[in-house]
Amino acid sequence: MALTALSAEFGAVSGFPADASIVHNIGYSLFGLGEYDVTTVPAEGFLAAFLIAAVALDVAVDGAVYLAKREEDGSIVAAVGQALTDGGRDGGDRQ
Repeated sequence: MALTALSAEFGAVSGFPADASIVHNIGYSLFGLGEYDVTTVPAEGFLAAFLIAAVALDVAVDGAVYLAKREEDGSIVAAVGQALTDGGRDGGDRQ
């Protein structure tokens, strides 16, 4: 690994131009808008990585809500209370 790192050739170091907005360029790169000539710094698109992270975070939040359920007197009480449920009543006595 050391041989690879020592023998690798890197280009000249360059930074952001003085008039470039770093935040805007990160956003444009994230959504892959570099081909529309809106970026001042060339970069790769990261839309797929953004979507994968968004789905993973959504699954984590859904899991947290699911795990937040608790039981009282043998019935499950949801984290949102009875606002979206019928209160756990059996059969057709829903009103």
